[in-house]
Amino acid sequence: MWYIYKMEYYSAIENNDFMKFAGKWMELENIILNEDPEKQKAIFGVFLILYLMTLIGNFLIVMTIKMSQTLGSPMYFFLFYLSFADACFSTTTAPRLIIDALSQKKIITYNECMTQVFAAHFFGCMEIFVLILMAIDRYVAICKPLRYTTIMSQRICGILVILAWVGSCIHSSAQIFLALRLPFCGPNVIDHYFCDLQPLLKLACMDTYVINLLVVSNSGAICMVSFTLLLISYIFILYSLRNHSVEGRRKALSTCTSHFIVVVIFFGPCIFIYTRPPTTFPIDKMVSVFYTIGTPLLNPLIYTLRNAEVKIAMKKLWCGKV
Repeated sequence: MWYIYKMEYYSAIENNDFMKFAGKWMELENIILNEDPEKQKAIFGVFLILYLMTLIGNFLIVMTIKMSQTLGSPMYFFLFYLSFADACFSTTTAPRLIIDALSQKKIITYNECMTQVFAAHFFGCMEIFVLILMAIDRYVAICKPLRYTTIMSQRICGILVILAWVGSCIHSSAQIFLALRLPFCGPNVIDHYFCDLQPLLKLACMDTYVINLLVVSNSGAICMVSFTLLLISYIFILYSLRNHSVEGRRKALSTCTSHFIVVVIFFGPCIFIYTRPPTTFPIDKMVSVFYTIGTPLLNPLIYTLRNAEVKIAMKKLWCGKV
């Protein structure tokens, strides 16, 4: 089920002017390692279903929050953007994987590859920042309930989301800057199913030690620092719950448990991929599939199945329309 990206170089190499025209002439050809047509059809069917379920689940949450009058709190404001980021994050990789499962000639252009690097890191980083904002919201709601409406006002929440968009753009711009600086001497093969910096580093005909340090200090640091901050916030939340009533503790723990499950299943694979030296393992592709396709699918299930307010709002809104 895994793809290999094979780089082909055309007349730019023949003219010894490859670096000047790299973006124009370089193409990536995807080859499914397993050429069994029946298994390729199974791959197509499975990932098509998973992708459609991801889109339906996340956009159902987006439309429910947008149209419901009962889901107006900051937590659902941030959940709106988390679901939107999930849908976009999955879209950066899943459609290419699905199309290539049935294509005879699996080609992705160099520019499309760089676009995929930018988009994956942009929406992935956006998801990280929104998860942090959701943790801040829960901390303020539980630890400072009397000041909650003042601190988490609509204006402040809007500013925080804008800062998350800007931070994601800065992060992904740094990643694409590093990717565009990599020289390739082709022909090359990437043992992966989408374009990312780690597999591209293996193809570069240069010493990538410094660039890998920059990748780790950028993506790796964001993952580790964000995960640490989230853990600290939950420690404070759990500590403050000792002063709450039994019903208050139950409701707070129910909300925070859903959020913590999402944090663990997203940050675990990210930390595994981006906080280590430039080495590859056979499990890398499975881990990447989990956080690029599996996590965006699980998030709406976790937030709807464990959140009574969302389930009630969905029933009122969509059952009424039906």
